Amino acid sequence: MVRLLTGAILLAVLLPVTGAAKDVAQIVANAFVFLLFFMNGVRLPRHEVLAGLTNHRLLWPLVAWCFGAMTLAGWLVWQAGQGWVPPLVGLGFLYLGCLPSTVQSATVYSSLSGGNVASSVVAAALLNLLGIFISAPLFSLLAGGESGGLHADGIIKVVGILLLPFILGQLAQGWLGAWARDHKATVTFMDRMTIAIAVYVAFSGAVQQRFWERVDPGAWGWLVLGTALMLAVGHYGAWLLGGLVGLDRANRISMLYAGAQKSIAMGAPLATVLFAPAAAGIVLLPALLYHLAQMVIAAPVSTRLAKGGNVI
Repeated sequence: MVRLLTGAILLAVLLPVTGAAKDVAQIVANAFVFLLFFMNGVRLPRHEVLAGLTNHRLLWPLVAWCFGAMTLAGWLVWQAGQGWVPPLVGLGFLYLGCLPSTVQSATVYSSLSGGNVASSVVAAALLNLLGIFISAPLFSLLAGGESGGLHADGIIKVVGILLLPFILGQLAQGWLGAWARDHKATVTFMDRMTIAIAVYVAFSGAVQQRFWERVDPGAWGWLVLGTALMLAVGHYGAWLLGGLVGLDRANRISMLYAGAQKSIAMGAPLATVLFAPAAAGIVLLPALLYHLAQMVIAAPVSTRLAKGGNVI
């Protein structure tokens, strides 16, 4: 996934989509996003959703952490960075804070660390489902008039391109559920291609705006520092919260990964829906940097936890 994201960014830098082709590329990206959320609806069994809702000790603190504490952290970094970074880059930290958790990597690293894999799958999937309803409205509410490219019809687009296909996928589960389970590699490839296309289209707009001229060395330094702060809050905070609410070690590990990791699988497609192409790639900078860094951090953390250690 890291290689795929890097390749999409490099392709956008070297061969950005421009002119009339840009509108076509946006339509293609939206179509792939529709397909991505349709398949998410097909793959997530309804009984798992219901089962996950009963794990109250893990789920509700996790929801509060993901959409409450992490959103607050993103808002604070955004406010602190005003005057240091371009407005859209700073706004990207708020956008990062509003995003839900990853599903695949949170589950994989939870398994490697000795966590509760079933809880990880359901919790992360439910966070993404809730993200369809929460992330865009929450971001819009907090960003206000500073949203820089957030269209007035953004919520309608979220419903039409994200929520509607998920519902259709749930309805089609009886017909396509077995096919999705039997062709997991194909479905995973489709997921990753959707993310890569969304990142490519978003960064093509940023390249057209010559974003490297708008982000000076000082702003890049703040971008790295802000991302490091978000990573520290995400990992240490989720681990401490798991202890405070009395989770056993396995569920505490599930809380850690589902609470600290942020989903570029939601972030990139949602950005192409919510923002104008010229803004989407710049707003995505903090989310992309965070996503790449969380993958690097997860490996040593999972090794430490697997040996019985703690995050702190």
